[in-house]
Amino acid sequence: MNRVYVCSCFGITEKQVKEHAEAGACTPRQIASVSKAGTDCGSCVRRIQGILGRGACPRRELLEQGNGASVLAAEPDTDTAPALGEAA
Repeated sequence: MNRVYVCSCFGITEKQVKEHAEAGACTPRQIASVSKAGTDCGSCVRRIQGILGRGACPRRELLEQGNGASVLAAEPDTDTAPALGEAA
């Protein structure tokens, strides 16, 4: 079995990131909220962005079609803590 790790800190694989993206996580922050990937050292965030940029994202497609209200309504309540590198 060949596992390609995206996040070494939490042992998150590329396959897991893709599965979370298929389930609706379209941003690195959303991936972090379901897997912790990108929340420790942060070195994997660009790789996660690259993976997310390659696939279709239902929410992104809705935004591009001008259905932003339905995307926001579908957005789960999340913690409002700033992401890595953001000021509090």
